[in-house]
Amino acid sequence: MFVYRPQDLPQDPVFPADLEKLGYFINEKDQIRKIANPEQEFQFKINRNDRWNDLQRGAMNGCIRTIVSSRLRSLGLTTIRLPLSSGPKDAHVLIWVSANLARASRVIAVFGEPIQDLGIWAYRTVGTEGVNAGSAVAFARAILGRKSAASFKDADTALVLANTGQLIWHCGSSRAVTHQTWLALPRSSAVDAPLTMTRRNKIPSNQDWQEHVACVFDEILSARGRLVRKDVKIDIIGLSEGGLGAIRYLAAEWDTWRPFISAIALSNPLHYTHIDLVEESPAVPSSFVSFISSRCRSYVLSDKPVGFPVPGFQEHGCNCYSSGEALHTECIMPKAWEDMLEWLAKMYANPSDGEAHLEFKELDGATSETVVGNGD
Repeated sequence: MFVYRPQDLPQDPVFPADLEKLGYFINEKDQIRKIANPEQEFQFKINRNDRWNDLQRGAMNGCIRTIVSSRLRSLGLTTIRLPLSSGPKDAHVLIWVSANLARASRVIAVFGEPIQDLGIWAYRTVGTEGVNAGSAVAFARAILGRKSAASFKDADTALVLANTGQLIWHCGSSRAVTHQTWLALPRSSAVDAPLTMTRRNKIPSNQDWQEHVACVFDEILSARGRLVRKDVKIDIIGLSEGGLGAIRYLAAEWDTWRPFISAIALSNPLHYTHIDLVEESPAVPSSFVSFISSRCRSYVLSDKPVGFPVPGFQEHGCNCYSSGEALHTECIMPKAWEDMLEWLAKMYANPSDGEAHLEFKELDGATSETVVGNGD
């Protein structure tokens, strides 16, 4: 058998997490473009070997995370370690919270997709539309109503950005990473296998996205009188598995949380009425199923204008609306968050209101929309 000596193996490529050194810059439209060709977007494929391509993308994503973190901090957000009992060197996951969390009467909690980094909606959107658009920066600015952290602490709506993606603890760098980042960590050579995960890479109470969702509820949102107000009202925004985790958690704990949840908005809903909403009858006004049918809405893939009603109530137990995004579920949030916030604000201002149940019927090949119920 022919065996290569370690020194004869190709070295693992190294790309600096520096935008300029990678050959890119941010233009006046907040878009990342090539220095050599200001019209060209990020070029993923630079080599026939995927390892080179993956590591260059990892370095670029690292640059984007640094930029986004800086901008979120400038808006007054700070990070909190979970579990709350963990120290800087202990295995933990970071979440973003606004500085007014303990004083705000309303909290918007966002549970993102497990494939994304903290504060990122879609790297795809960052590349095409801009850093703020593809991340939580524009979203946070709209909620907090500030262009900077100045005089922000008195705002009456607080923000919590959960972190369903970075749930693998990397001991060497003492940080939590996504699976994609884990695969891009340095190796002994370019042909070595990825690092092996062990129990040391698990984060207590945050071993997967469902545990993380529960941890945010149990340690942050339920800390009434300490981290949040005793009379706080909470809006939930859930993206794909993040939304599914929130639905499953609340379905199991609804008696405890019913007085505090104002409304729920979902992106790419993954819960189904015959699986996740089967315990109670929608005829019971206090049931979680009834709440979902009247105070929850979902945004799905569709080429219709944002907010246009589309079928989906039978599958998800709530009205569904077009996100304006037809292809990529990760791009729903950048397209639909403004419509989400407008509806959530309306629900918060009118606690007794609810969505009218929209039913769709096929009439001669065309779909018609009928209001068959009222959520008031």
